[in-house]
Amino acid sequence: MIRIDMHVHSTYSDGLSTPEALVRLSKRRGISLLSLTDHDTVAGISAFRRACKKWGVSGIAGTELSADADFTLHILGYRLDVNLHVLESRLQDVRNKRNERNRLMCEKLKNLGMNISMEELAKEAGGEVIARPHMARLLVKKGYVPDEITAFSWYLGRNGSAYVSRERLTPGECILLVKQAGGLAVLAHPGLMGISEKAQQKLVEELVEMGLWGIECYSGHHSEAQTRYWSEIASKYGLERTAGSDYHGGERAVDLGVIVPEDLLPWARLGVSL
Repeated sequence: MIRIDMHVHSTYSDGLSTPEALVRLSKRRGISLLSLTDHDTVAGISAFRRACKKWGVSGIAGTELSADADFTLHILGYRLDVNLHVLESRLQDVRNKRNERNRLMCEKLKNLGMNISMEELAKEAGGEVIARPHMARLLVKKGYVPDEITAFSWYLGRNGSAYVSRERLTPGECILLVKQAGGLAVLAHPGLMGISEKAQQKLVEELVEMGLWGIECYSGHHSEAQTRYWSEIASKYGLERTAGSDYHGGERAVDLGVIVPEDLLPWARLGVSL
């Protein structure tokens, strides 16, 4: 068995740790393989790669894209050529749409008596991506809510009074973008989708036709039963199994690192050697 983590977030999106801090922590935890998968950006990859080389950790360039759906649907991209112009150009467009959504949510919060500005959010984020966790942190710091969980429950979650949906890439666009960047597309934390088993299998069939490469069967959000279930789905459709914690840091953090069998993945295809 080995410990890996193919789903972590840094200060370049909505994580609390810098890429180097994540790599140092991974080294201390004995993690053999780490992938930085910030939301809608690859801006932290250069710093991540330098840190991996410095600390002797095998690293994979990645990102996490939010797909358009009535439920939580995220696509991870691995082994990316982060220098491709088409990738960064498209991700910048995604971030612009996210920022417009952020502005509208700030207006809703203000109408509810909570003054959160875009300038404050940018300072709180300190990176390429401003996201709802940054709003949650500010709401806590300003005393509007007792904790981040309450911030999402009352205001920022899908059923929250300040929630605003945003324009997203379709699942097919997410997978195509990953493939155009030379990468491999993986369905992230499927246990969070909250749809029926019939709908799950139909979705996987559609994603496979679009070019899906794997499923994040081992997840910080999954129970043992869910890991077994999604491993069976991956096997049924000829998909690779991946593993990631979805580590962000902070009070809502899952633990860094996932223990998996050494033969979980075809490492050579991922461009790493363990």
